[in-house]
Amino acid sequence: MMEFDIQGGDFLNAGESSGVIKEYMKRIGLPHPFIRRVLIAAYEAELNVVAHAQKGTLHFTMEEQRVIITVKDTGPGIPDVERAMQKGFSTASSEVREMGFGAGMGLPNMKQNSDTLTINTEVGKGTEVIMEFML
Repeated sequence: MMEFDIQGGDFLNAGESSGVIKEYMKRIGLPHPFIRRVLIAAYEAELNVVAHAQKGTLHFTMEEQRVIITVKDTGPGIPDVERAMQKGFSTASSEVREMGFGAGMGLPNMKQNSDTLTINTEVGKGTEVIMEFML
C-alpha cells in the first residue's frame, strides 16, 4: 500500500502521486493498457482534490488481481453526484479553468477507466472516491 498527501491548490505538484504509482506498476511488469487506465483515473481524482478541496489523501493498494485507489478529501463535497457525472459539467473556478483544468471530465474519466467507482460525499465535509481496477 502507498499513501500520498495532496494539497488543495498545489497545481505545481498535481499528478506527482500518479507518477510514483506509474513507475511502480511498470517496475512490477503490469500490462501497459492496465497501467494507463489506472493512471488516468488516479490523475483525475488527484486533480479534483487539488482543484476543489483544501487537502486530501490518495491510497493505492494492490491485491492479487486488482488495484484499489481510494481518494479522500476535506472539501466542499458534491451536492449533485448525478450531475457531476455528466461530461462537461464543472464547478471549477475561473482561475482553475484559466490554468487549463476544470473541463468537467474528472468523474466521467474515473468511471470510464475503472471497473467500479464508488462516491461517498457530504456537502461541507468532503468526498471519498473508491476505484477498483481488475487485471
